[in-house]
Amino acid sequence: MTYSGEVTVGGPADVHELKDLMITKIAVGPMNNNAYLLRCRATDEQLLIDAAAEAQALLGTIGDDGIASVVTTHRHGDHWQALAEVVAATGARTYAGREDAEGIPVPTDVPVDDGDVVRVGNVELTARHLVGHTPGSIALVYDDPHGHPHVFTGDCLFPGGPGRTTQIENFQSLMGGLEAKVFTLPDETWIYPGHGNDTTLGDERPHLQEWWARGW
Repeated sequence: MTYSGEVTVGGPADVHELKDLMITKIAVGPMNNNAYLLRCRATDEQLLIDAAAEAQALLGTIGDDGIASVVTTHRHGDHWQALAEVVAATGARTYAGREDAEGIPVPTDVPVDDGDVVRVGNVELTARHLVGHTPGSIALVYDDPHGHPHVFTGDCLFPGGPGRTTQIENFQSLMGGLEAKVFTLPDETWIYPGHGNDTTLGDERPHLQEWWARGW
């Protein structure tokens, strides 16, 4: 089956099969949050991005092999509702952006800064600190050596624009960070957001000036 990235709460997960990495996307919770389970194909180690809600659904997706780590993309509550239960069940290490860690009620084992590498088995994900949606939001970049990059953006980038900001200064900071740290990647780069459908940088790049002009 071809991966579409279109998932619904209560529906089946969708799996993106790359040469070195398996990416399983599932939608959970009342705010239609996306959670992503990454599995290194060489070692079978797993990492979860955003234990957002519905711990039992997430644990069912994780399966008996468990997870080594869970990354929370940012401090907003809809992205960590199931974190405590998932960590208690799996013993996973917790990662979050350094500036957002204090806003997450589960202790962060590994505070993440811009440029830090988060590993899942033999696969490396590079963190990009994006200030604006929250002070410590992070995106994770997997630069696939066999293809194009893949980026897990949390709520910093969606189809149609950046994530919500409450002040113009925050919007400007987020847009500047996206342009400097994400839109420098090629058009084929696949974007996995915190809610809703996936997109590519090529689909979004032509609209950057529109976003600047509208201010959101």
